[in-house]
Amino acid sequence: MYKILIADDEEMIRRLISKYAVFEGHTVEEAADGMETVSKCRSGDFDILICDIMMPELDGFSACREIRKFSDIPIIMLSARGEEYDKLNGFSLGIDDYVVKPFSPKELMMRIDAVMNRYNQSAKTQKTQNEVFELEGLSVDITARIVYVSGERRDLSPKEYDLLFYLIRNRNIALSREKLITEVWGYDYYGDDRTLDTHIKLLRKSLGDCAKFIVTLRGVGYRFDTNAKQ
Repeated sequence: MYKILIADDEEMIRRLISKYAVFEGHTVEEAADGMETVSKCRSGDFDILICDIMMPELDGFSACREIRKFSDIPIIMLSARGEEYDKLNGFSLGIDDYVVKPFSPKELMMRIDAVMNRYNQSAKTQKTQNEVFELEGLSVDITARIVYVSGERRDLSPKEYDLLFYLIRNRNIALSREKLITEVWGYDYYGDDRTLDTHIKLLRKSLGDCAKFIVTLRGVGYRFDTNAKQ
């Protein structure tokens, strides 16, 4: 079971999530604003953060940006808005999932399990593998989770790293959208499949000139093509 920090300025929302989380066997702490959220993440040893966007003192995006400076804790973002801009902003900050209000508390609990399963599997993989991939100006140390483009280090979000690593390990293979979502997000992923396109867009931006290696296969999915040209 997990230790969960629930950050939302609406007490009713915090109580609702807490009720279901405790019922599932998790332990819970709450934060009512962004500043308190950052402070508790600094001092507490939480497994996952459920964070609303619209909060006083410090909004959810700003809070997550600060938290990512010292922690890679999995984050599920809550929002009353489902615009692509908000999702892009959240994923670029390194959140793991995005839930639009109103939501089903039961589904949120399943999303927590899905995110934590992926997070734990990723941590296990990092300890057991030793992989380095290089191609033209791209250098990827999969073990250390470090990416260089033309000698310049690029900081990716956790999910961007996972997506890039999977594409590289399966380079020159046509990968369907369903396959990528299943393997990178997990078979029990409950989110919108447009999340994949959002992360591909962010990953391409992070890779700069090396984005050419990620080729869109219309009607199918994507391929990491080592022979791709500008």
